[in-house]
Amino acid sequence: MIDLDNQTDFNIDISSVENIAKDLTKKDIELIIVDNNAIKELNKEHRNIDKATDVLSFPLEFEMPDMPLGSIVISIDFVEEKAKEYNHSLEDEFKLLFIHGLLHLVGFDHEVDDGEHRKKEEELINKYNLPKSLIVRNS
Repeated sequence: MIDLDNQTDFNIDISSVENIAKDLTKKDIELIIVDNNAIKELNKEHRNIDKATDVLSFPLEFEMPDMPLGSIVISIDFVEEKAKEYNHSLEDEFKLLFIHGLLHLVGFDHEVDDGEHRKKEEELINKYNLPKSLIVRNS
């Protein structure tokens, strides 16, 4: 279900994010873990924003059988920074960013919706007993 491309030293229990993904899709997802330099380049190339960010989502533009849903790119540097800032584990922070990115892949967009993305995010955070820091910092 998750096709992992880990370009860092970070060790993630992939089954923990696969369980989250199964709540929203049956499709495969490419999950790429990078550092701030790599995500900054992707952000500049695809969004014309010349700075690092925590998570990027790239949904496939065409829905076809047996094709993956898309790709989620997460910066391990942001994971480490926010986990320390909000005093929770790296794995919990990683899951929070994965949820955020996954919701973008399935069609949620907090930049244009009326709070649906945030509501679904909060629902998943509560279901998986994750820290509320993402809700706090995105409110």
